[in-house]
Amino acid sequence: MKIVIAGAGEVGYHLSKLLSYESHDITLIETDKERLSYADTHLDIKTVNGDATSFSVLKDAYIQDTDMFIAVTSSQSANISICAIGKQMGAKRTIARVSNQEYIEQPDFIDFKEIGVDDIISPEWLASEEVKLLLNQSAFTDTYEFDDGALTMTGLTLSSEAPFVGKTVKEAAEFYPGLHFIPIALQRHETQYTIIPRGDTVFKARDRIYFITDKEGEEELYKLAGETKKAIRKVMILGGSNIGRQLAEELTELDYKVKLVEKDYEKALDIADTLTKTLVIHGDGRNVGTLEEESITDMDAFIAVTNDSETNIMASLVAKSKQVRKTIALVENMDYFKLSHSIGINSLINKKLIAANKIFRYVRKGNVIAITKLNNMNAELLEFVVGQNTKVCDKRIVDMDIPRGAVIGGVIRDKKGIIALGDFKIRAGDRLVMCCLPRAIKKAEKLFSK
Repeated sequence: MKIVIAGAGEVGYHLSKLLSYESHDITLIETDKERLSYADTHLDIKTVNGDATSFSVLKDAYIQDTDMFIAVTSSQSANISICAIGKQMGAKRTIARVSNQEYIEQPDFIDFKEIGVDDIISPEWLASEEVKLLLNQSAFTDTYEFDDGALTMTGLTLSSEAPFVGKTVKEAAEFYPGLHFIPIALQRHETQYTIIPRGDTVFKARDRIYFITDKEGEEELYKLAGETKKAIRKVMILGGSNIGRQLAEELTELDYKVKLVEKDYEKALDIADTLTKTLVIHGDGRNVGTLEEESITDMDAFIAVTNDSETNIMASLVAKSKQVRKTIALVENMDYFKLSHSIGINSLINKKLIAANKIFRYVRKGNVIAITKLNNMNAELLEFVVGQNTKVCDKRIVDMDIPRGAVIGGVIRDKKGIIALGDFKIRAGDRLVMCCLPRAIKKAEKLFSK
C-alpha cells in the first residue's frame, strides 16, 4: 500500500515507523529539515521537504497514486486543508488529525467527507477516553475494550501476595471452574523480553501481565493480582489543558467529585466560569504544600495532564507518596513508558502514541478492525473478522495453524465475549482477538485471508 504522511512530529514519526515495519511504501512530508533528516536516517521511508498544502510538493510525493493520505501536523486547520487538497489530487482515502473535540463528539454538524476528509482523529479525545477507562479499573494499569466491553484487555503487575505467584498458567486456570480470563503477554520484572504465556509458564512476583477477560472475569483478575476493587470517586486533575477540561467536565457528569489545579490565573478563572461543577484551584501542582492544602491524601485518583511531561511525572510521584491509589500521567516522550512501572506511577499515557495506533488499524491487512500495541511490550493486539471463505472458518482453535509467537485471547460472537479454548469452533462473522509478537503478525494475518 502506498501511504503519504504529512507531519514528522511524534505522531507522524511513530506512525511511519509502525508502517515501515509492514513493508508499506511510505512517504513522509515535513517542512522542518531537522525532523525530516532524523526520520530519513532512522526509517526505511521516502521523505519530501516542503509544505503539504503545496501542489508541487504533493506531486513530488505522487499523491495521485496514494492509497492513504494522513495529515498529522500540529495544526488542525492545516490537516483539514491538506486532506481536502490531497483528495482532489487523487488520494483514495484521507485521515486528518484534529484538536477540536466537538468534531468527534458532534459529527452530524458537518459532513467532512464532503470536503475531502474521510476520517478524523483527535489525540486529546482518545487520551480522555483512555483515562476514563483506567479510572473504572482501579487495580489495572492499562485497558482496551473490544465491542463496548464484550472483551477487555487489562494490564496489571502481580504483587508478591498474589495467590498465583509460583503457579503455572494451567494451575491458575484450574482454580476457577468457569474460565473468564486468559493471559496473552508477560514481561518479567527488570527485563525487556515479551513472552507469550503457555500452560507451563510460571507466574512470578512483579510480573507485568496482560489479560483478555470477558465481563465476568474482572473480579477473578482482581483476586489474581492480590487486589480488591475500590470505587474511585474523588479525583484531582493537574492542568487545565484541553484534556484536563474535558476530563473535568465528563467526570463531573458521571458524579465524580473533581478538583482541577491550574497555575495560570487567567486560565483558572476561565475554567471556573465554564465548569461550574468542578472546584478549580489556582496553584502550582508541583508544590507539595499546595497539594497538601487541597487534601491530596483524600483523593482516590490523581491525573496530571499539563503540557509538561516532567511536571506530570513529578506531581504524580508526589501524589503516590501521599498514598493516592491511582496515579495517571500524560507524557509526550515515549521513552518514559519504560520508567512507569519502575518509578511507581500506575499509568502513563501518550496521546500521540494512542492516535498513531488508532490510525494504524486502517492499514492493517486480513480483515483487521482494531489494533493496539501493548505499552512497554513488544507485542500487538489485533481483532480480526472471520470471513466465510477464510482459512480459519469452521475450524476448531486446536486445528488452526497458530504461529508460536501468537495466542488467541477470545472471540466475540453475537456481541458476547467468549474466552475460547482449543475445542471452540470458529464461525463466519466471529470477531477474534489475537496477541502477536512482531515476527508472528504476518503469519497470523494469513489465517484470516481467503
